[in-house]
Parts: sequence; structure tokens; C-alpha cells
Amino acid sequence: MKQDVESFIAYLKEKKHISENTAVSYERDLKKLSHFLESQGLESVSQITATSLNSYLLFLEKEGRKPSTIARNVVSLRAFFHYLQREGKVQQDLGEELKGPRIEKQMPKVLSMEEVGCLLAQTKGSTPKELRDCAMLELLYATGIRVSELIGLQLEDLNLQMEYIKCRDAHRERIVPFGAVAKEAVSKYLAEGREILVKDGNNTWLFTNCYGQPMSRQGVWKMIKAYGKKAGIRHEITPHILRHSFAAHLVHNGADLHAVQEMLGHADISTTQIYARVNSGKVREVYAKAHPRG
Repeated sequence: MKQDVESFIAYLKEKKHISENTAVSYERDLKKLSHFLESQGLESVSQITATSLNSYLLFLEKEGRKPSTIARNVVSLRAFFHYLQREGKVQQDLGEELKGPRIEKQMPKVLSMEEVGCLLAQTKGSTPKELRDCAMLELLYATGIRVSELIGLQLEDLNLQMEYIKCRDAHRERIVPFGAVAKEAVSKYLAEGREILVKDGNNTWLFTNCYGQPMSRQGVWKMIKAYGKKAGIRHEITPHILRHSFAAHLVHNGADLHAVQEMLGHADISTTQIYARVNSGKVREVYAKAHPRG
């Protein structure tokens, strides 16, 4: 089965052009399945039955895995067995009958506008690193891009004059606008900070670490956490919370959901609609506090 898993992952990368993170997730799920089935004496995919797969899902549940984790495993199994049937390695697509647990969509955590203002105020320094941090945080909040998109930006992806950035993934490209404050922060970083950090005139990354190398996800996460602590924000703060805050604040101020969907790069409008629910919750909270019979 290990060979089948390797072939499937190669197929996803070469034919479906999935991201490295998604490939790692599929591989991790399927290797765990493989170990479980081998412990049950099943070494070939042709020996696997629907009962085997349901036993595995029950095993994950008994292990205390979260419903979201089990649901992700179901997605991995469905994709894997669809591939196996298409390749003629199994007669029946067993994944079609698999049912994952029902998952209630959790409301995303967001910062208040005041908290965002306080966070961004902590970056107003003049060293190359501080100028870079200010530009990165302002751009994150101004565009709502993912941290992977932020650290993947090249100089050619930035259009300061027209105030937009170009984001690419495996399937599409999108244009995301930003405003005057982010423009000023990025301009100052480019004029006074970037050249000192990159140390190489041929370097095309927009943002680098202090050694002139591309920023890592962990580096951005630690940077935001440090500024959050400095700002006195006690609850968790991550790059993705800034993304949620960007969307929730836009919707709160009357932005069209389809426009927000486009900026975030959501394939489905239902994913974006949750930010309208965030604001409904805020309205209810204000009502309960302010209304005499709330």
C-alpha cells in the first residue's frame, strides 16, 4: 500500500498541481491509514473493504481525534480510493460511501479595529527590520492575504503606483488592492530598509529576513506574536486572525460579499458569508448590552 500512496501523492503534485502543504496533509493521513491496516493484517489495497475503512474512522474517534481531523481524513480517503479505481487497482470506489462527522462552522476569531490599530502602532520604528515589519503588517491587514502569499511576493508582484499586489497559487492569479497607509509603509521600507536587508541587488523577494533570505511562515508568526504582546493583546494573535479581521471589518463597513470573496481568493461564497455572521453576532452583543430589555 505504501507504493500506492506514493504514486497517488506524485499524481496529485504532477497532474493536479496541489500545494506542498496539501500534499503533506494527504500523505500524513494515508500513511496513518496504512499503518492501521497493516496492524489488521491488510497489506494490499485489494484487501481493503468498506468495513475496514469504517473501522479506521472509529479508531480515530476512539483516539480522541477532533471531528475536523476525522472529516479531513475522510476527504483524503475519498480522493485516494477514487484514484485507485481510476487506475484499475481496485474494483470499487470505497470512498463514495464514507461519511464524515457533521462539523459546525466555528466563528472566526477577529481583532477589534482598536486592537488592530494598537498592534500596527507598535511597528513605528526606523531600523530596516522595523520598517519591514511595519510594511508586512500593514500589507497583511490592508489586503487580507495569507501568510504564504505574503512571504511569496516578488518585487514584480507589487504595483505601488496603482496600489495593488498580484497573488498567485497553483490554480489562479488574483489582484488585491491596498490603501494609502499600506502604500506609505511599503514605500518607506523599499526606500530605507529593503536594500540593507537583502544585501544582494539580484534578490527579487519583496520581504526577506535579516540575512537576505526569504521569510518563513514561522518567522512571520513569531513577529506578529511579539508585536501583539507588546500591544498588550492578551488573546491569541496569528497572521490568519489578521486575515479574518480584514474580512470582518470590510463586511462590517458595508463591503459587498462578492468583492470580499474575490480579494480573499475564496472559491465558494459560502466561505465568505461567515464574516456576515460575525457581524450579526456583534450586533446581537451590542443590543444585549445597550437595550433596556436586552
